[in-house]
Amino acid sequence: MWNFTKTTMLMAALMGLCMGVAYLLGGTQWMLPALAIGGVFNFIAFFFSDKLALASMRAKEITRADDPKLYGIVERLAERGELPMPRVYVSAMAAPNAFATGRNPRKGVVCVTAGLRQMLNDDELAGVIAHELGHIKHRDILISTVAAIVAAAITYLAHIAMFTGGGHRGRNSEGANPLVLLLMMILAPLAALVIQMAISRSREYSADEYGAKLCGKPRALAGALDKLQQVSRRVPMPVSPAQSHLFIVHPLSAEGASTLFMTHPPIQKRIERLMTMERELSQLGQFRP
Repeated sequence: MWNFTKTTMLMAALMGLCMGVAYLLGGTQWMLPALAIGGVFNFIAFFFSDKLALASMRAKEITRADDPKLYGIVERLAERGELPMPRVYVSAMAAPNAFATGRNPRKGVVCVTAGLRQMLNDDELAGVIAHELGHIKHRDILISTVAAIVAAAITYLAHIAMFTGGGHRGRNSEGANPLVLLLMMILAPLAALVIQMAISRSREYSADEYGAKLCGKPRALAGALDKLQQVSRRVPMPVSPAQSHLFIVHPLSAEGASTLFMTHPPIQKRIERLMTMERELSQLGQFRP
């Protein structure tokens, strides 16, 4: 619940920042067009993001006959989570990772790489699948798409303000101060990026919590994250940085990056939270068979 409330607040802050930049650019008359432009791009990205992600991974859909164990794990956990059965894809990439996509739970897709499929045991694989089902359950694909598009709109508006002189003009106004415009061009996109990354990290924590409860074995998900962290550092995945938020662990090398600009929380913090859940569930006797 806390992560959901935090995400709502961050989304509101991001939209408020977008409207503020639009107001500084041209007054109230710019605010509605800015919202409309962002909505159009959001609509396009939302409806094609799943196809783009799967194409970039060269992923192929599988059936039960192709991989009975993987398909069965997805089916069992989807049923337990009261979700429609998502389509299951496998990418031939050696880098171990997984992601979920789809416009809504009925269009859900879970994709794992061949590297992940080979590296994890059954319990760890179930933990990863449960995490991805958490993203589908909570419509995180929609949330992340909206956040990305609004952040991009803010950057676009800030650059327009800089290169057109910006600032709404009245009869006795000469426009905005150039220094103010320069600061807005630099700080508005930076603030938007920080908020966008905070939203992404919040959704990862929520998916970890949901996945651990769904599979009933937080330790297994923690173990999977630990293995993925160790290997992903050596074998980064060649994907677009714009798609990095989709994956269960960051597919690109993020060492040395500020936490503020990371799409994922530090793996060690995620593991620590999961191990705390392990102890709590053990005490309450809430493990699933």
